[in-house]
Amino acid sequence: IKYKESIGKGTPIPDLPEVKRVKETQKHISSVLYKEDVGTGIPTPVTPEIERVKRNQEHISSVLYKEGLGTGTPTPVTPEMERVKRNQENISSVLYKEGLGIGTPVPVTPEMERVKRNQEHFSSVLYREDVGTGTPTPVTPEMERVKRNQEHFSSVLYREDVGTGTPTPVTPEMERVKRNQEHISSVFFS
Repeated sequence: IKYKESIGKGTPIPDLPEVKRVKETQKHISSVLYKEDVGTGIPTPVTPEIERVKRNQEHISSVLYKEGLGTGTPTPVTPEMERVKRNQENISSVLYKEGLGIGTPVPVTPEMERVKRNQEHFSSVLYREDVGTGTPTPVTPEMERVKRNQEHFSSVLYREDVGTGTPTPVTPEMERVKRNQEHISSVFFS
């Protein structure tokens, strides 16, 4: 809010060739003006390629793809199809526990015990239990520097003691950029 206070009007300059070129380009890019002065088109003959693309579009269409389907040709169930079907049943989130059967017990190995202990250390609930006493370390200049940097990075403290800014006059370049942003803006765009 304060950055606009006490800003001068700037110095008006005549439209330079570059400014005129940018304005003309903006007119061509504009989503509002691009249809003005379109004129009449030149009809093109319907070529076999255009007919092919049109047929493909009808096949791709989500509305028309089932029309005129006709009857299908039944195919025999092959061993590959049965294998895929069994795999799909195994992958299914509903059926994967059905018909599980009895498992084979595995002896607890030292590796399994090590992994279990590591999982207890990683646990978000248990990682602070039985911490014990720590070894104090001296505060080094490097640690102080990192702490100061963290204070600067802090999302809470980064706005404290900002001070006052220096107002800058509105230049023609800034006005051009502002106009371009208005054209690009998603509010004006839609």
